[in-house]
Amino acid sequence: MTSVLYDAPGPRAKRRNILYTVGFLAVLAVVAWWVLGVMAERDQLASEKWSPFVTDAKVWTTFLLPGLGETLKAAGISMLIALPLGAALGIGRLSDHAWVRIPVGAVVEFFRAIPVLLLMVFAYQAFVQFTTIESDFRPMYAVITGLVLYNASVIAEIVRAGILSLPNGQTDAAKAIGMRKGQAMAHVLLPQAVTAMLPALVSQLVVIVKDTALGGALLGFSELLYQNRAITANYGANTIAALTVIALIFILVNFALTSFASWLEGRIRRGKKGTGTVVDTKAVEAGAAGAP
Repeated sequence: MTSVLYDAPGPRAKRRNILYTVGFLAVLAVVAWWVLGVMAERDQLASEKWSPFVTDAKVWTTFLLPGLGETLKAAGISMLIALPLGAALGIGRLSDHAWVRIPVGAVVEFFRAIPVLLLMVFAYQAFVQFTTIESDFRPMYAVITGLVLYNASVIAEIVRAGILSLPNGQTDAAKAIGMRKGQAMAHVLLPQAVTAMLPALVSQLVVIVKDTALGGALLGFSELLYQNRAITANYGANTIAALTVIALIFILVNFALTSFASWLEGRIRRGKKGTGTVVDTKAVEAGAAGAP
């Protein structure tokens, strides 16, 4: 079977692909064997380092689950703020009025250019200097602020790219039946652009969940990854075991998020509200900065 973009491999290509696969698996097995050997030599595979996660419920109720709760709380609040704010900024960048389009574009490009960790640090210092927020809550506020500012600007570009991906005839048809631009955007363009934007939006939501760990690393925010310190302090030097369990929890959370998004995207597409176009997250992050 062939297509415009892909030619089915012939017999020689199939044999070559099989050899490549076998070679890769062999190298992977050797690397895994070496890693496990080094871990065994350094006593990182001892049962007492891993058993607390199975036999002791306190490691979950005291550390992991509260940390996961803080991670989900910060990520959830950030999503709830960043999504509508990003949508508003993305629509603002498409405005016909220069006094709206130019300032909005400047805001988006400014916050997209700053690392999210730096935004968190700036926000934390601002809360220290100019607010009376208690020290126990400052890390969470700073994490949420940094995540909202950065991700709203990225989401703005995703929304803009999703709307621009629609055929020009959609806008022309809306104008032909007497719709104003705001009505066309709300009732014609945005509903159709949702399916194009959804994969990129989900990728950005996954980034939000993972980036909460930056607050734990630098600001002392008691999210999931931060609990590694408390676990190793109470259960011995089991850093590898704790980090492995924490990584698996992150994988499960993000897998659940992407699975739900895939189901939602399929449901929307079956409702015939999409155009078949998909916004590329990498293209938005790397190329949209140069777009007018």
